[in-house]
Amino acid sequence: MRVLTRKWVDAPHWEFDAVRLGVDALGQWVGVPRGTWLSKPGKGFTAWADHVVLLPHDSWWVATIYGSAPDRPVDFYVDMTTPCVWSEDESEVRCVDLDLDVIRETDGRVWIDDEDEFAEHQVALGYPADVIVGAHRSCDEVFAAMSAEQPPFDGSAHRWLEKLAQSRPV
Repeated sequence: MRVLTRKWVDAPHWEFDAVRLGVDALGQWVGVPRGTWLSKPGKGFTAWADHVVLLPHDSWWVATIYGSAPDRPVDFYVDMTTPCVWSEDESEVRCVDLDLDVIRETDGRVWIDDEDEFAEHQVALGYPADVIVGAHRSCDEVFAAMSAEQPPFDGSAHRWLEKLAQSRPV
């Protein structure tokens, strides 16, 4: 399946292929194996560590979860986005990245990134009031959940990483 993130309103942003792993109460889980090409206009890289992506059912965020691999860049990287929209055949999912990110470093530090970019884009790109409120509310909720190690930021996502590892051809 294909994951397409956009920038407000519909400008290309990060795109990548993923392996559908399953669904639970939190949302759809997809896997991104080490070696997968991730790209956006003018930039791209190969994933250096397996990771899973949680695409929530109705929330204003998308979580990238790396687990405990020694080569992981962070533990969690959560983009504030518009809610995910699936194609009719569910081969593609889209959301709009709203700049704000909540990150947990490998040393456990939790912080919010790109608050300046979010403030700038509210004016430059004309984010509507409901989008601004949704992004701020989600950012606060994710920061609190990640800081308190609540699901999916509590280690419970490791089962999806295990499922990704088991899905590889031998």
